Parts: sequence; C-alpha cells; structure tokens
Amino acid sequence: MLRVLSKFVLRMFGWTVEKDLPLKEKYVLVGAPHTSNWDFPLGILGMLAMGFRFRWVGKHTIFRGPTGLMLKSIGGIPIDRRIRSSFIKQMVELFNTEENMILVITPEGSRSKTLYWKTGFYYIALDATVPIALGYIDHRERKIGVGYSLFPSGNIEKDIEIIRKFYEGKTGRHPEKQGTIKVRPKE
Repeated sequence: MLRVLSKFVLRMFGWTVEKDLPLKEKYVLVGAPHTSNWDFPLGILGMLAMGFRFRWVGKHTIFRGPTGLMLKSIGGIPIDRRIRSSFIKQMVELFNTEENMILVITPEGSRSKTLYWKTGFYYIALDATVPIALGYIDHRERKIGVGYSLFPSGNIEKDIEIIRKFYEGKTGRHPEKQGTIKVRPKE
C-alpha cells in the first residue's frame, strides 16, 4: 500500500522513479546530491516507491521527542558527529546480524557545500563486504533512483572516481551547494 501511495504522490508532483539494484540483499546505498531539506521526504518517498525496506542515518538532533520515535520507526539511526565513535564498526556489526539490509548514507554529510565526501559509507561497505549502490535525487530531471552499484576494491581513490563519473549531470535542488566528490587527502 505504501509503495503504491508513494509512487502516486511522486507522479503527482512530476517525479519518476528508476532503479537498477544490486543482486544482493545487503548493501550501502549512497544518497546524493544532498542540497536541500526536500531531499529527505523525496528520498523516503522514492525508497518506498521502489519497495525498499531500509535503514538510514541522520544527525542526532532530529531524533528528539515524539518526532525522534517516529523517525526511528521508519529506519532512522541517530549519529552524533561531534563524538568520535566506532560508527563504522557498529554498522558492520549490524550488517553481520541482519539477513537483509539497505543502509542509506549521504556522504556529503550536510546540505551545505563540502570540499570532500565523508568516507564512512565506503569503509562500512568494504568491511561488511557488501556493494555500494548509487542512489540519486536529480532535481533538474525530476528523477529519483538507484543507477549503479560496485563492490569497493580497497582503492578508495579509484572507486571514488567511478562514483564521481556516475553523479556527473545529477543536479541537486541547489546545485551551488553540491559537494565535491573526492576524499580528503591524507596528511
């Protein structure tokens, strides 16, 4: 029922849904570009329209009070980015205990322009030995989808280049806020 309703709502506003899913029951789903508060409801509708049962991570401050309970009930996992934690290890353990799991992460980590992508999504997939699927919300084309997947090779620079090429031409609601798809250089 939610799938049909989500497709209807998206279609009503002129959005289409496309998917080319990995042949696996477990994967990390990248959500990009992430430039607007609208990305969250559109992403949720898109994933429901595709029939996904998913988990997602968000800043801990949105999980307060009754809203927080509701967000957790739809797969939300609060993350306090101020605290250095074992987030990657916790997510890998979660993958190891679940039979089916899609974990959605927005590597830009912000709706503001960023110089580098956060790399947690990559290391979660690498350590959990699951593929990375590339999801997008393209505001110019009014398309939401999953268009490509790859297994991380361990060479993050090479894999990020593949990911960067995939996202060429995908436009956020505020293109000037789209983060640069590259990793922070090692110091």
